[in-house]
Amino acid sequence: MAAPQTPPEKMMFQLALRRRGISDRAVLRAMEEVPREAFVEKGDAAHAYRDSALGIECGQTISQPFVVAYMTEQLGLQKHHRVLEIGTGSGYQAAILSKLCREVVSIERYRTLADGARKRLKTLGYDNVEVILGDGFEPPENLGTFDRIIVTAAMEKIPETLLERLEPDGVLIAPVGPHHGIQTLIRVSRTETGFDRKELVDVRFVPALPGIAREL
Repeated sequence: MAAPQTPPEKMMFQLALRRRGISDRAVLRAMEEVPREAFVEKGDAAHAYRDSALGIECGQTISQPFVVAYMTEQLGLQKHHRVLEIGTGSGYQAAILSKLCREVVSIERYRTLADGARKRLKTLGYDNVEVILGDGFEPPENLGTFDRIIVTAAMEKIPETLLERLEPDGVLIAPVGPHHGIQTLIRVSRTETGFDRKELVDVRFVPALPGIAREL
């Protein structure tokens, strides 16, 4: 039996990532293997591999493929790493991360999104991802510390509560800036003497808000 053919739009998606500078083979492989169409709204399935953000439930978005790949590559993930994600959304970023590290803990403030992502990830077999309904600004103490932290919504500043959760030599990536404007991706590395910050690229993300959403 012949192997199923890769749809043209997915081939272009993979080529576009390489052309825009994504070179980590493990990241490219994860982007190829995770079915993005399973993480978008049904009406957007035909557009899943376009390089654009798409709306999901609760007024949130699934980030454009290049931004997902770029942030993932900048984390410098290794197989033994434990990763914290702030902002689960539909679970797409968590699925990509799960291919590249030991464990992913993802915190989502919207119950609808948390429940949907948990079910979707389980159905697709991403068994090393734990989705928690909670406040991403105040992760539960019992979660411990992490080798990598990724924030997938705009923060006006990075809270100390997240920086404190980084292991030595840990890395945090977050979009920082005004909620309704252009943000800058910031890469923070924990060193022996403190935290080194590096500005990467300009981006646009939905706002990160404290607390658990009262509705949805």
